[in-house]
Amino acid sequence: MGIFPDFLRSILLTMVLSFITPILVISFGLAGSVIIACLPFLKTIGQFSCQQILQFLATFGSGHPFQGSMIIAITCSLVGALFDTYASYQSPRSQ
Repeated sequence: MGIFPDFLRSILLTMVLSFITPILVISFGLAGSVIIACLPFLKTIGQFSCQQILQFLATFGSGHPFQGSMIIAITCSLVGALFDTYASYQSPRSQ
């Protein structure tokens, strides 16, 4: 009985952190592109990179960048949970 709540806590924490990480990476990439686009001599590079990031996200989201970022985040969350389950299976906790 003692191992199961620890396992669920571990899985939940892994899923939350694995969900937040791609959202932060995408956000920082877009924010960096917008900041670069504010500089006069790098405006075209910033706009082009921002457009490419949004187009990449729209590919996964059926034309909607927000849905694409959610699909990527949910997928990373599930993969993180699978890795945590595998790691828990490989090294069982002693009682």
